[in-house]
Amino acid sequence: MKIYEELDRLCRYAEKNGLIAAPDAIYVRNRLLSLFRLEEWIDPQEEAVDTPDRAQETLDRLCDYAAEKGLIEDTPTIRDIFDTEIMGILTPFPSTVTSAFQDIRAKSGIAAATEWFYAFSRATNYIRVERIEKNLYWLAPTEYGDLEITINLSKPEKDPRDIAREKTAAAKSYPKCLLCYENVGYGGRINHPARQNHRAIPLSIDPDPAEKWYLQYSPYIYYNEHAIVFSGEHRPMVIDRRAFERILRFVGEIPHYFLGSNADLPIVGGSILTHDHYQGGNHEFPMAKAPVETPLAFQGYEDIGGGIVKWPMSVIRLRGENPGRLAELADKILGAWRAWSDPDCDILARTDDTPHNTITPIARRRGKEYELDLVLRNNRTTAEFPLGIFHPHAEVHNIKKENIGLIEVMGLAVLPGRLKDELALVGNYLTEKDGPAKIEADPLVAKHADWARDIVGRRRDLAPGNIREILREEVGGTILRVLEFAGVYKRTPAGREGFLKFIRNVNQI
Repeated sequence: MKIYEELDRLCRYAEKNGLIAAPDAIYVRNRLLSLFRLEEWIDPQEEAVDTPDRAQETLDRLCDYAAEKGLIEDTPTIRDIFDTEIMGILTPFPSTVTSAFQDIRAKSGIAAATEWFYAFSRATNYIRVERIEKNLYWLAPTEYGDLEITINLSKPEKDPRDIAREKTAAAKSYPKCLLCYENVGYGGRINHPARQNHRAIPLSIDPDPAEKWYLQYSPYIYYNEHAIVFSGEHRPMVIDRRAFERILRFVGEIPHYFLGSNADLPIVGGSILTHDHYQGGNHEFPMAKAPVETPLAFQGYEDIGGGIVKWPMSVIRLRGENPGRLAELADKILGAWRAWSDPDCDILARTDDTPHNTITPIARRRGKEYELDLVLRNNRTTAEFPLGIFHPHAEVHNIKKENIGLIEVMGLAVLPGRLKDELALVGNYLTEKDGPAKIEADPLVAKHADWARDIVGRRRDLAPGNIREILREEVGGTILRVLEFAGVYKRTPAGREGFLKFIRNVNQI
């Protein structure tokens, strides 16, 4: 391998993308030489080196070289740790990144600053664009508008050697979790990703200006400019008045982004409940496009518009120009909901000392007005529904079994990578005679047999030329059922009356 050409190519990439300045080139080159245990530099021929648009292919070749020379073991996890170390050499210090962000904000506005930081996070390979581009994505029409569906293919399969190491790796408490600020610049280990190329921007979104919050982007970007806003303190997630105030302050400062929070209870919460954080970004989700179908009025809050949203889950939308008033009313609704039981709708506030009711909140701006969606959640389980009454039921587990968190609540279903091959195989069977029986007999897709029988019973247009689109439509229909299961008030006359009964209770408090 022409190692010097690859290193020169990477340095040119870094200069082109503003990661390093021309006066830093020799310093960075020497850091790279040290990493690769090279003692001299040999200038490659000028015509032999191009300036790539992306870093990953060059990083892959450098990892190949390191594996050939015995510098690293050739497994996916070790390669990820090593190529992140390479990019860490090219990534400016956190203070430099923060200063650049603030300078752009002062000169060109917040939208230009976030656009720059997003491009920066892609250029440093913190966001691994090539992997994310493998994800499948489509829209599925429903009576509530188009749902968004993505199959996550961005996480590579683990090598058995890496799995074995993870099983024997000693437990570490630093960083405490994947969202702690201490991840910035961290070198990683077999059971914790390397983060030398990770940077976060300080924010002031808490009523207490001394409290530290930070903005970063998700490495997996399920939607445009998928941002994470996290506390500088490692503490559990809590939905309360200050949470409402924070997300409203955020959209006041960054009005082209939304910001929302997962619920703060198991089952209806996200994957990380141990660290206080929110998710946002520059994307309009299907739920944000859904209209209010039942106007609501809240006593004492005549300056705030309200309504029940036309959505399969139970959503109260508040709208007004005063974010403080919105947070105050939202806190009142939250307090009422935490104490509310309605056995006719399977809603119990507590089982002994265990709380069940909470809210998934989402804030956004509409011109001068602030908009706050409050999604009512309940995590109660029963013998019939051990995973949750308002959780995907067993009949949809072939497609979606995982928790319904913030992103799914808003209408973007993130589905497991297994479905790519499974849906292709199901499609092949469905265009053959006795397709459902063949599906049931194949252990790879037997879980889809009942689903396939239902499709065959309803559709007369199954053919090789359109089976892919049909299955995508059917997945969308299943995701709609998932959201309906997660809705605490069903879209039935009894469910609507239960919802309005709760609203009347709020007005009596």
